[in-house]
This record gives sequence, C-alpha cells and structure tokens, in this order.
Amino acid sequence: MLDLYKLDIFTRVVAAGSLSKAAEQLHMTQSGVSQHIRALEDALGTELFARGRRGVELTPAGQRLLSYCESIFRLVAEAELAVTDVAGLRAGQLTIGVTPGVSAYLLPEWVQMFGQRYPNLAVSAQTGTSPAIVAELRSGMLDLGAIEGELDGADTDIQQQPLREFDQYVIVGRRHPWWGRAEVHLSELAGQPMVMRQSNSQTRAWLDQALREQSLTPRVIAELDNLESIKRMVMIGTGLTILPLYTITAEQEVGALHPIPISGRLLRRTLRLLWRAARPLSPVAYAFRQLLITHYGR
Repeated sequence: MLDLYKLDIFTRVVAAGSLSKAAEQLHMTQSGVSQHIRALEDALGTELFARGRRGVELTPAGQRLLSYCESIFRLVAEAELAVTDVAGLRAGQLTIGVTPGVSAYLLPEWVQMFGQRYPNLAVSAQTGTSPAIVAELRSGMLDLGAIEGELDGADTDIQQQPLREFDQYVIVGRRHPWWGRAEVHLSELAGQPMVMRQSNSQTRAWLDQALREQSLTPRVIAELDNLESIKRMVMIGTGLTILPLYTITAEQEVGALHPIPISGRLLRRTLRLLWRAARPLSPVAYAFRQLLITHYGR
C-alpha cells in the first residue's frame, strides 16, 4: 500500500523543483528526502523523476502519480474537514504568511479573535512579500496567505477570497500646511514631497502606476521599508505619504496624523486571503478563513 507520508514528500519535491529545496522546506536532509523518493520508486517499480543538474523533472509515470496524489490528498482533507470539530480540538496550529501592513496592523486582532473562539489553537505567522507568500503556499509551507493588493493573473493554482477594499488616504502631520483639510484632489500631489515605500515593493509599484495613469510623477524625498518609520517622518513634518486608515488608528486618536480623503480618482486596494487550490483547507485553516469572512462581512 502506498505510504501517504512518502506521497506527501513526493508532492513537496515536485513543488520545490529539487530535492535540496524540498529537504530545506521539510527540515530534512537531502539524503533523507532522496531515500523516501527512492523507496517510493522501488515500491512502484518505476522512476518518478528525471534527475539533472538543474533539479528534477517528472517522468510520465511521475506525472500520472502526481495527478492521483492531488485527488488523494483532496479526499483526505475533505474527510478531515467533514468530521473534525475544530472547537473540540485539544491542540492545533495555523501557519499564515502576511504582508507587512497586515502583519503590523490587522493580524493582532485576527489572532485575538481566533484565540477567543478556539483557545486551544495557535497561530504561527511570518511576514513577507506577496510573491514569497505565494511561493510558500505552493510549497505547502503555509496554510493561508493574506496580502494587500493584487494577485498575479498567472497564479491560477492559488485560490483567493477578497475580504475588504480599503481606500488610501493622504496622510500629513501637524506641521504640514494641509493639516485639517477635508479632502485633496489627486492632481494636487504633483510636486509635493512624499515619503514612500522602497522602489522594489509591490505597494510602491502599484502606487507609482496609479499616479502615472493620472500623469503624475511623485517627488520622492525618502524611501523606507518600514511603515512605522514612514509615519514617524510624516509626524515630524517631513513630507506626506499615502496609507490606508487602519495603519494610523493610534496616531489619529492622539492627533499626531491627519488622513485626508482623495478626490478625483479613488486609490483603493483589496485585502485578500490566499490558499492552495490543489488541496482543500485543513479544518483549522478553514475555521480561520470563515472567522475572517464573517468579521469583514459585517
């Protein structure tokens, strides 16, 4: 009988593209992974991978087995989901990857809500870029991902659940001449000193594109990779920035930052929950997803 553990290792090698990468993700030695694959091949009497300098590629037999593995693990996950009472679990863990803004300003509330509903379950989170989160979902290292913004149209193996759209606001400090304004037209940003995310971030690429569509070139006076640093610079009077409201809740309450709605063209991004299409969610991940859908559905 086929060993589910070995089949899981097989699918991890396929997703990683090499034995070494799969071993790193599984926290195993490369020789250990190789032994499991060899044992699986011996049990089936056929080679599953063609090994080369650049990694491994599936043989025709390997491709057929992968198709069956996807069905097998889908049925296993569906069976687990159908009979598991998540509230009755004595232990369990969700692994989620989140983008920086989600990690700092939304995730703490999510973890609190989940812990109140399921006190025996834990959440393990890591912060990364959207492409890194998608890659780790594919490899099976993450149960869920949460990103701000758009998913690449080529990522057809990743399912998504839009949770909520967030308008972006012009954010200024008390020393800025726009403090107290009720709104600002997008065209007024021309020539204004701006503090922005680093040029290689997806948030920055999205904002640059949105401004280019309005024939606006931002006057960037600082590029930072930390949202708290960006807010601090704006608070002391070093230009303005563009952020969603949830990132400045504390500063707005104490009167340190002022959000200004943008007129002329709304700047809006979508918060999305992601998971692998190849396998259904585990009961714990499914419970977390449903909790967020209910929360944002309100």
